[in-house]
Amino acid sequence: MSDEDYVYDEESGEWLPASELAAKQAAANSVEVRDAVGNILQDGDQVTLIKDLTVKGAGQTLKQGTLIKSIRLTGDPQEIDCKYEGIKGLVLRAEFVRKR
Repeated sequence: MSDEDYVYDEESGEWLPASELAAKQAAANSVEVRDAVGNILQDGDQVTLIKDLTVKGAGQTLKQGTLIKSIRLTGDPQEIDCKYEGIKGLVLRAEFVRKR
């Protein structure tokens, strides 16, 4: 028998090893972000825009095919945070990008 601590899981009503319960809770808290084609996006991915986007407040239009490097997930399944030269705090909707 292992020396691991057991914790009571109120959802299932069972005693589970602490590491198993932590993994179960982490999986439940993770957000799955998908691009326009259905590919799963992760932090650090490169994406390409699938249509021209006018950036509010920047007076600039990002053209179709523009490469955005090193994205970050925000916790919202529809939004990704990214950096692009000349634009601070750029947040794009996942439906307008395709994973590269």
